[in-house]
Amino acid sequence: MTIYPAIDLKAGRCVRLLQGRADAETVYHDDPIIPAQSWKEAGTDWLHLVDLDGAFEGSSFNLEAVRRIIALGGLRVQLGGGLRNEEAVSNVLEAGVERAIIGTRACAEPDWTKKLIERFGPERIAVGIDARGGKVATKGWVETTDTTALDLARKMSELGVRWIIHTDVATDGAMKGPNLEAQREMAVAIPDCKLIASGGVTNSQDLADLNALTANHPNIEGVIVGKSLYEGTIDLRTALETHQ
Repeated sequence: MTIYPAIDLKAGRCVRLLQGRADAETVYHDDPIIPAQSWKEAGTDWLHLVDLDGAFEGSSFNLEAVRRIIALGGLRVQLGGGLRNEEAVSNVLEAGVERAIIGTRACAEPDWTKKLIERFGPERIAVGIDARGGKVATKGWVETTDTTALDLARKMSELGVRWIIHTDVATDGAMKGPNLEAQREMAVAIPDCKLIASGGVTNSQDLADLNALTANHPNIEGVIVGKSLYEGTIDLRTALETHQ
């Protein structure tokens, strides 16, 4: 199970939001290079980056910070937030991002997702499905649609998507543990996709519980870990040695 340390970017700084709320922001580092270097030294191969300004405003704002992180070398990066047109996706991939994560427009225009898969390939595009009460949340989690997360995931799988990042909004940043049942249901719904679970991972037991799901659901490829790293409730080096 791949562990993806998360760095959320807002105005060039490393922050975390509670349940995606812009008014519940904690700034952890003024320079996102600091956590990126720390996670690299701990042994990670991957980082999960989110452009929060892009997610809220609909266009990329923190690409320079992303470039600086990539320039460290030795890190593979997946990036989401504000990637709502083909040019934006192309720009981040050309900047060295390994996997571009789309969300809001994938829900509104599934055929656009298919077009991206055909142009860039299924390994370069991931669909982020963020769920609040089982329904898809979009535009930086500001809006909740009538579409269920499972229905959207099945549709994406049919269109050729092979990477799904599923976030349970209610648990994100709450430090109360992941929604294991929701992640299990998602894995069952999309057997042909690789699933990255996100939201609520608080301690080593949470990682162990998610890792245990992979025995019956091997398409659960990874987990995103954010606030627990910054708060020190998970030691990344130990987690990588134990679960990856």
